Amino acid sequence: MTVLVVDVGGTHVKALATGRRRSIRFDSGPHLTAAGMVRELRSAIADWSYDRVTIGYPGPVVNGRPLTEPHNLGGGWVGYDFRRAFGCPVRVINDAAMQALGSYQGGRMLFLGLGTGLGTATVDRRGVQSLELAHLPYREGRSYEDYAGIRGLDRLGHRKWQKHVHIISELLRQALVADYVVLGGGNSARLQTLPPNARLGDNSNAFRGGFRLWEREPDAAGSRRPHPPRKRRTS
Repeated sequence: MTVLVVDVGGTHVKALATGRRRSIRFDSGPHLTAAGMVRELRSAIADWSYDRVTIGYPGPVVNGRPLTEPHNLGGGWVGYDFRRAFGCPVRVINDAAMQALGSYQGGRMLFLGLGTGLGTATVDRRGVQSLELAHLPYREGRSYEDYAGIRGLDRLGHRKWQKHVHIISELLRQALVADYVVLGGGNSARLQTLPPNARLGDNSNAFRGGFRLWEREPDAAGSRRPHPPRKRRTS
């Protein structure tokens, strides 16, 4: 089985297939529709072969389909027939959940994706669960994403942004009874210090999560069982 993993972000689309050493990427943004993404991607990987596709989608996903249009991209994602477009089975998963699945090392883990927005997911032995915490109120009439996402970084400056990332990380870890937090996304590299009970992830884990999604079938509740964890637990 050869899997193509597509990580759709607010600024870039990245893709990697089984057996390939290097990924490809191209710009995304408010102009990028679902059909446009597929068209540009298929052009970029015209010489690649694959028989399964995983798509990490920057928004809520229910029963393998986008529930709402993305905040930072163009339209046409809800109801789009990805299976027909790619000509093979396709699994769509929230992008934060995909990276969380690839980052999992045991216990109960909270994933926070510090990128254009704020991606959130949990993983434990029962499976991966996408969360939609980014737009919940945090303080002064603003959301968690308004402080931890790119808009928060631009508005607050690096020092204050990092302070709020620390606060939000530990606040959500305690609220969700997680053993540890993995901080991923493009802006995680900007952190000079880490919150307590947290470690840095790696964007390449998104591809690992996309591959892992095909390793096991969904359980009765429809969630994906995680890859068997390593014996060592990170905290």
